[in-house]
Amino acid sequence: MTPSNKKALVCTPHVFVDEILCSTQQVIAGLEALRGENRTLLDSLQETLQSQTPSESASLEQEKTNIILESLERIELGLGEAQVMMALSAHLGSLEAEKQKLRAQVRRLCQENQWLRDELARAQQQLQEREQEVVTLEEQNRHLQFMSSIRKYDHEEPPMEDKDSTSGKGSLDDLFPSEEEEQSHMSQPHSSAAAAAQQGGYEIPARLRTLHNLVIQYASQGRYEVAVPLCKQALEDLEKSSGHSHPDVATMLNILALVYRDQNKYKEAANLLNDALAIREKTLGIDHPAVAATLNNLAVLYGKRGKYKEAEPLCKRALEIREKVLGTDHPDVAKQLNNLALLCQNQGKYQEVEQYYERALHIYQSQLGPDDANVAKTKNNLASCYLKQGKYRQAEALYKEILTRAHEKEFGSVEGDGRPVWIHTEEGSSRQVCFQSKYACSIRRNSLLMYFFTRACVCV
Repeated sequence: MTPSNKKALVCTPHVFVDEILCSTQQVIAGLEALRGENRTLLDSLQETLQSQTPSESASLEQEKTNIILESLERIELGLGEAQVMMALSAHLGSLEAEKQKLRAQVRRLCQENQWLRDELARAQQQLQEREQEVVTLEEQNRHLQFMSSIRKYDHEEPPMEDKDSTSGKGSLDDLFPSEEEEQSHMSQPHSSAAAAAQQGGYEIPARLRTLHNLVIQYASQGRYEVAVPLCKQALEDLEKSSGHSHPDVATMLNILALVYRDQNKYKEAANLLNDALAIREKTLGIDHPAVAATLNNLAVLYGKRGKYKEAEPLCKRALEIREKVLGTDHPDVAKQLNNLALLCQNQGKYQEVEQYYERALHIYQSQLGPDDANVAKTKNNLASCYLKQGKYRQAEALYKEILTRAHEKEFGSVEGDGRPVWIHTEEGSSRQVCFQSKYACSIRRNSLLMYFFTRACVCV
């Protein structure tokens, strides 16, 4: 049915009522005229009857009079019914006017109700924003209190506690940085080259930075019951406002995936990371630093599950992107080389492991200097690789370099007596830091002990 037909159907009752009222008024006018004529005839007949004597003609006049009287009665009846219809019409008109008035009041009340709803929604949104600000301020306050409480330990020497470590597979937690670690790593000005690369790297959007820090804070405290709903709510809001295929949605998917990974929910984390990878490749391009970060996170996840063969191509692709975007001598490239070396080491590809570690070591030494912690860490990883292959002389040389550098950094070099700087005794005290030459030979028999002393000296 067309709109014009619907409109015609709606308007038809009103037109029909108007026609009935018009016809009724015409009928009333006709009946009043007819009533007047009949009364005139009736008066003339009554005069005639009064003047005539009783006869046949008088009886005829009497019959006509009776007919006119009946007609007048019917006319009066018709006029009464017509007047009733007119009265009903007037009453209906007043009802319709009252109805229109009530409808106008309803529309006004609806408008006022909608305005009140909008005001309530706006007040609720402002309340939610203020609550979020309060939560943020509380978390920042706790963080400042924590930093203040540990500030007194900044200049104290950390104790050398005995820690257990294995000579088997490398620690994936130590060598595989997550995306938030990459952000903090990029924010530290290592050198002019790193500062320039930071501009080309990927940073978390400003509108997600506070939420990102909150989620990381809750996750680090093990409060996943708060971190996960916070991520999901933010993800839902982002999808409503920006759509699913938006870089900020991919960032939030990465954050939620890392939280799931910390909860050992690897399947859910892998699905989220694959979704984030597809979004970033589509919106940012296949060679964007954010794509490399997601590939690295996915490789971390596969590495934690022992799927080293699946993780290796992802790590290689992330390395190619970082080399293309940041250059071949950037510290982040060295970090990716360490990750790739660890994957190959867990697969027994020691020749490739040596190449990756040596290249990473060269980058760290040239870009960050010989005293950077990453240099000692990479040397330790390379020495561990040598030990696994039975290359004890190369491993011994690297361990000596690490110990010597740590000793020089803590106590300074020893001059004048010709002793190696990594053999040193504190005279006049009960504390001794002494590594005899026979200990250097025992590295072939006890690499675990050597690894402990290496880690202890690096931490000094």
